[in-house]
Amino acid sequence: MSEPTRKYSISMPQDVAEAARARGGPSGLSAYVAAAVARQIERDNLNELIAVAEAEHGPVTDEDIQAKREQLRRAREEQGTAASGEASAA
Repeated sequence: MSEPTRKYSISMPQDVAEAARARGGPSGLSAYVAAAVARQIERDNLNELIAVAEAEHGPVTDEDIQAKREQLRRAREEQGTAASGEASAA
């Protein structure tokens, strides 16, 4: 079941509105704008979580970020290897 919708009046620069309308395609401008606003809300929520975590545990360092990226890269490689092995066994 879809969330109920309401009509709102918003103002934005004309060039932004025209670009959004062009990218909205068959779904239209309203769907495009709603998706963009939903993504921004997700980003705002993540930034709030990061601020709380950093207040409790200290800031995340560049080294921490690189270590996690490396961990994710290795995990993806392992998943790719496992998926290849499963496909060839079938």
